[in-house]
Amino acid sequence: MRLTSLLHALRPVRGARVADAHCDLMCGVYYPEQARIEAESVLMSAKKYHDSDDEVFRQRAITIKEERAELVKHHLSVLWTDYFKPPHLEEYPELHEMFWHAIKAAGEAKKTMDVAVAEDLIAKIDAISEIFYKTKGGKPEWLTS
Repeated sequence: MRLTSLLHALRPVRGARVADAHCDLMCGVYYPEQARIEAESVLMSAKKYHDSDDEVFRQRAITIKEERAELVKHHLSVLWTDYFKPPHLEEYPELHEMFWHAIKAAGEAKKTMDVAVAEDLIAKIDAISEIFYKTKGGKPEWLTS
């Protein structure tokens, strides 16, 4: 029996490897709004936490905020690594530092219930968004209507 036949026969025994990706296609769909929406959730979770005396509710608010802050980091990382290319960095050399600070701010927002930290995160995402739409030639009509 040839080695390739043996490996083929054993394939069901080995199990499949799991791979994660933003998209299974090179879809080209990137928008900073994904990070912005999750950051809004971080902000509202922190506000609702402070507005409540219910410890169970407050614990849920912490859990949700931490999950959403992690999603902010993910969406920003995808935008930075998959959308922005060297020509963007040449035109906007501050991009690297902006993303670094925004992703770090998402990590800080994950660790605290301070509303000001969440507001700062949103401001950082908005600054990235401005540059993003300059590179796209403006916002699409469906987003502005």
